[in-house]
Order: sequence, then C-alpha cells, then structure tokens
Amino acid sequence: MAKDLTLLLIIALPLIGFAINGLFGKKLPKALVGGLATGVVFTAFLLATTLFSGLHGTQIVKLFNIIDFEQLRINASFQIDALSVWMTLIITGIGSLIHLFSMGYMSHDEGYHKFFTYLNLFIFSMLLLVLGSNYFVLFFGWEGVGMCSYLLISFHYNDAQKGLANSLAGRKAFIMNRIGDVGLLLALFMLLGQFNTLEFLQIGKAVQGNTALQGGAMFFITLSLFIAATGKSAQIPLFTWLPDAMAGPTPVSALIHAATMVTAGIYLTVRSNFLFELAPFTKDIILYVGLATTLVAAFMALRQNDIKKVLAYSTVSQLGLMFVALGFGAYTVALFHVTTHAFFKALLFLGSGSVIHGMHEEQDIRKMGGLAKLMPLTHFTFLIGTMAIAGIPFLSGFFSKDEIMAQALHHNPVVYGVLVLAVSMTAIYMFRLYFLTFQGQFRGGEALKSKVHESGLSMTLPLLVLALLSIFGGLLNLPGLFIKSTAHWFDHYLSHGTFGLSTVHNAHLDFTTSMGLMLFASAIAIGIFIWAYLNYAKKGATAKADDALSGWEQLSAQKLYVDEIYHTVFVKPLLALSDFTAKVLDIQLLRNGVYALADGILNTANLTRKWQTGFLSSYLFWMVFGLIIFVAYYILKLSVWH
Repeated sequence: MAKDLTLLLIIALPLIGFAINGLFGKKLPKALVGGLATGVVFTAFLLATTLFSGLHGTQIVKLFNIIDFEQLRINASFQIDALSVWMTLIITGIGSLIHLFSMGYMSHDEGYHKFFTYLNLFIFSMLLLVLGSNYFVLFFGWEGVGMCSYLLISFHYNDAQKGLANSLAGRKAFIMNRIGDVGLLLALFMLLGQFNTLEFLQIGKAVQGNTALQGGAMFFITLSLFIAATGKSAQIPLFTWLPDAMAGPTPVSALIHAATMVTAGIYLTVRSNFLFELAPFTKDIILYVGLATTLVAAFMALRQNDIKKVLAYSTVSQLGLMFVALGFGAYTVALFHVTTHAFFKALLFLGSGSVIHGMHEEQDIRKMGGLAKLMPLTHFTFLIGTMAIAGIPFLSGFFSKDEIMAQALHHNPVVYGVLVLAVSMTAIYMFRLYFLTFQGQFRGGEALKSKVHESGLSMTLPLLVLALLSIFGGLLNLPGLFIKSTAHWFDHYLSHGTFGLSTVHNAHLDFTTSMGLMLFASAIAIGIFIWAYLNYAKKGATAKADDALSGWEQLSAQKLYVDEIYHTVFVKPLLALSDFTAKVLDIQLLRNGVYALADGILNTANLTRKWQTGFLSSYLFWMVFGLIIFVAYYILKLSVWH
C-alpha cells in the first residue's frame, strides 16, 4: 500500500505544480513559482529513491478501467520494476537540477510562470510514459511529451528577431514526431489484434518462448515501434528536428536532450525487448540505422559554430550509439549509456546555457575564447563534461562507450571499425568546441568582454552536481577486471528486476581483450585532446570563415544539405500537391460546383415564383389546366390499349 501511494505521489506532484502555476503563477512571486516547480520535481525524486531502495520484483498499481468491453480490458495502471524506477530517478533527478538552473536562467523572462508550468507538465508526461504498465498509458505520456516539446521549443514565438524561427522549429519538431507517432499507433492496433491486450506483462508472458510468433506479424509490430522510436529519439530519417529544437531556451535543450524526450525511443525499445527478440531482422535494421546516425551526426558536428548546435548533433550521434547496442540486443548496455549521457549531456547543455547567459545571449563560438578566466566554475565543469563524452579514462562516458564498443567488437568487427571513426569524431568536435570557447584570446570585442560574468549559485550548483555524476557515473557498471564484487552491477540490477530483460547478448570479453580495448580507446581520446590543445590553445587556431571552408568542411557546416534535400524531395512536392488540391479540387470543383448548384436552385426558384401571383383566378386556371392534362393523358392511354 505504501508503494502504491508513493508511486501516485511521484506522478501527481509535477501535475500539482503544473496546475498551481498554470492557474495562479502570474500573480505569485517568481521565487515561489520557481521554488514550487523545482520542489515538486525534487520531492518526486526523493520518493523515487524510496521505491528504488525497497524494490522487489514487479508490482502493478491499478487505478481504474479505461476500456472494459467483452474480453478487452485496458487499465489506467502503473508498473513498478527496475526499469521504470531507474528511468524515474533519471527524469526527476536530472529534471530537478534543470528546474533549479532555470530559476536563474529565466529570471528576467516575461513568461517565467508559463515556462515552469510547461516544464512541470513535461515531467508529468514523461513519468506517465515510463511508469505506465501498458502501451495505452505509455501512448498518453508519449503524446504529452510531444505536445510539451512544441510548447517549449517555440516558447519565444513572439520574439522580435527570432520569433518566426522559434515557431518554425517547434512546428518542425511537432510534425516530425507525429510521423513517428503513426508507427506507435499502428503497433498498438496490431498488438491488440494479436494479443487482445496492451499490458506489458501479459504480452511478455504470451510471447516468452513462443517461437511460432516469429514472422511477418512480429516484424511489422517491431518495425512500427522502431519507427516511433526514430521520431522521439531522432534517428535517420527523422532526426533533423532535434538540432532545430535549439531554438528553445537552453534549459529546454538540456531537458529534451539529456533526461526526457530523446530517451523515450530507447525506453520503448527496451521495454518491448521480448518483442524485438522475436524479430531479428528488425534488430538488424535498428543496428544499421543507429550506425548510420551516429556517423552522419558526428560528421555534421565537426564544423558547427553555434555552441548549442554542436551539442545537438552530438546528442543525435550518441543516441545512434545506443541504438547500435539495442541492435545487438544489449539492452542494459544501451541503458547504461542513457544514464551516463544524461549526466554529461545535461552538464554540457547547462554549461552552454551558463556561457550564453554570461555572454548576453551570444551563441557563436567564433566570438568567444578565453572564458576560462572570466567564467572559471563554468569552465571547470564544462571541461569535465567534455572529457566524459570524449571518452577520457575513467570518467563516466569512458566506461559506457567502452561497453558499446565491446559489443560491436564481439558481434561485428566491421561495425566496431565504424564506431571507432564515430567516437574519434566525437572527441574532435567536442575538444574543438571546448578550446574555441574557453581557451585562447577573447574574440567578441572589448565591449562584450567587459560584460561577461560568472553565473549565480542557482545555475552553478547544478553544474557541480552534474560534474560529480559525470566523474563517478561509470562506477554503476564497472567491468569485471576492476572490482569483482560489484562488477556489472547495473546489468544485474536491470535484468533481475525487469520482466523479459536479460544480459544474454551482453559480451563480457576476456581480460586481455578488455584491457586492450580500453587502452586503444584511451589512446584515441588522449591523442585527440593533445592535438586539439596544440592546434587551438598553442597555435591559436580559430574557426574558419564560411568562405574559407574546404569541400568536406562545407559539407559538414551545411549538415550534408539534408534539410535542403528533404525540402526538395518531400516538402515542395507536398506543397505543390496542396496547392493543386486547393486551386483545382477545392476552388474549381468543390467551391465553383457548389456555387453553380446554388445558382441553379436560385434561378429555378425565381422562375417558379412567377407562377405565384396571389390571385385566386390564376390558381383556378392552373388547377383546371392541370386537370385537363391529367384527363387527356388517361384518355390517350386507354385509346392506345384498345
């Protein structure tokens, strides 16, 4: 009973914050608005820790029946297990830090109360998504997250300079996610047709060990689920919305990229692992789509000059890495990287927000430099995040990336080779970003330099907490060659507490191979760090002007012209089709047809009304005339018969 109440409070608290700030926030002091929004999420995190500490197996908390028709029952119910509790910890823990950061970052924004209202609703929707015990509740959270992303990305829609761009970015995110959502809807209908239920546990028990289900139906179900995942988790071809989502305030970027929205696709795949295990071809598709995404996005990030755009393409690339692990069936490995990525990517985005705040909204790294002296705390924490994502030994990203690389080496050495290239590019663009931002000479002019300042406590405290997590987060799943007693703790935690999830696909390499793999990865990361230091710090290299870029640099800077290709191949034909339907079908056929019909009726009415004179003699004449016609007709008819 205590668990039931705890779970319901975790879900209800962000909803309460949303309701209070939504109804009364405009009249409340800003400190109270931000404090309430942050407090409810942090309290939810504390409650989630109690679920984590007292977790035993799987528990279902049922509220009421949504649909109860004959044999079909769909419940409003929630599931407490290792996977849902862990995701709840990430969402509420990282979410509360982002809320705290936002109190300082958004302090001068006119829409302060509205911003925190949306943030709380976002957290509530994400909790519905990960805590629901069936695909129906998950779908409600899924759509709620999509709606909130639109509201937050386009938050500054009325900005005098960037309002239109913000609105278009929000619309793009909304539309591209709707395309993916079609896949989720199709999957739900197919699951209902196949199993007559949407409950995770019931479907899992039905498919467990049932090889007869392998085939077309399972392939289409899992492929539809993956299409949904490509939308939310920004995989090829539905990935271009995520870099554009940088139009939203920086805390929104951190929330979307680190702890919530983009992890939804990963969660959906892991939660549906028992289905994907019956669809090996779908897993191959996941593997190669993830591989292509991590490589393409890393290449695009190499020559970006917007500090948030670099991090955005980095997120797309890191998500691709996670899908590579999912393609190998290494679900816990993917979730391990989800966890460490939440730590260092939230740190990097909030760090970039601190830089932008201190630089008075400047985001171009070509106008930065030398910020290490001007913003020492932001610099220190950003460096830790950069080293973590680049794979510097023994930070969190080093261990989680190494796990994925080990899976690739064990299952497919060619894939491993491609991943080596992708992670090398990650280190290149991240160290380029770090050195151009924080080292060398300030390039923004003396007027701006005099205004640069370190951020306040509400913004720097989350940076310090996330820096600690980025340093020690890898301890969650240390390989066996370090500490035997706690080796692969995260694997054991998830596989023993989540239905259907096992580590059967996880490769645990021998000591020599593991050590060699780690040393090779370390050499790459450290070597690139030294190269970047010599090139940017010592030689003072800066970002090239657009007209000085070489061929491959131009391709990277222009993001392989993917948006332009999409516009030419998809958008323009659809616009042309809509224009045709508007002018030909709507105007010429429908509207003009309706007008012609109306004119015909009106003319007929005008003709017939002339017969309505109002004189009795006229009506008698027409009655007699009609009677004569009627009698004549029957006389003629009888004469013909005879």
